[in-house]
Formats: sequence, structure tokens, C-alpha cells
Amino acid sequence: MRRAIFPGSFDPITLGHFDIIERGVTLFDELIIAIGINADKKYMFSLEERKRFIEEAFKGQPKIKVVTYKGLTVNFCKEIEADFILRGLRNPADFEFEKAIAHTNRKLSEIETVFLLTSSGKSYISSSIVRDVIRNNGDYTGLVPNSVRVS
Repeated sequence: MRRAIFPGSFDPITLGHFDIIERGVTLFDELIIAIGINADKKYMFSLEERKRFIEEAFKGQPKIKVVTYKGLTVNFCKEIEADFILRGLRNPADFEFEKAIAHTNRKLSEIETVFLLTSSGKSYISSSIVRDVIRNNGDYTGLVPNSVRVS
């Protein structure tokens, strides 16, 4: 079985993430969206909200699971027997950052990282931009799946 994880904080999930997940699920038998827990990070959305946004966005997709994890991503991969890490790339800066992480993960384990380029119409979207739009009462709905709603 080809099992991959797509790790991230997803604060919140964006249409860029959604694009990578939709395309990535076709490459693997199972895609686990893994929400990392970092106690030192201040999130806009609670862990429960972030998980619910993703679960609602992909309900009815039997090849997708949503879980949370702590610690090193490669250790989590070993724990759940995932052989691949899926990552999205928006721009050259993402590539340089992700390349260093992929090389480190490969040094620590046998986990392969698979990169997908975000579709051009979504490459400008990031969670930090979405959070800024939300904080400033802007219309964020064209940047996120319909499951993301701010009260």
C-alpha cells in the first residue's frame, strides 16, 4: 500500500492545500492529512476547528484520513507506516525551504518526499494571508474551501 502524509498546521486549510490534496490523493492508496501540534505556536483556529474544516472538505473521500500528531514528522511516518511525505510548492522560496527539510528527513529515515506544484491560480494563497484577511474583516471565502467559516 502506498501511504502518504500531507503534514501541516492548516491554520486554516486553503484552496492551495485543497488543490494539492485533490491531486495528491490520485497518487497514493491512502493520504493522511496530518495536523501537527506545536505548543509554542499561536493558532487562529483551534485544533478541533482545523480538523473539522478538513474533514468536512473531504467527506466522502475514502482514501483520505485526517489525524493530529506531535513531534518529528518522520517519526510519525514510521508510527503509521507511511512511506511518503507529500508537500506543495508555490514558489522558488518554498522549494528551497522544503528541499532542506526533505534532505533532513531522508537523512533521518527512508521516507521519500513527493513535491507537487500548486496550480497557478492558487499559488499566491497562504494560510498567513488568509489569517490577515480574516483579521481585517476581508472576504476570505474565495481563498478557502467552503468548510472554513469564521463566526
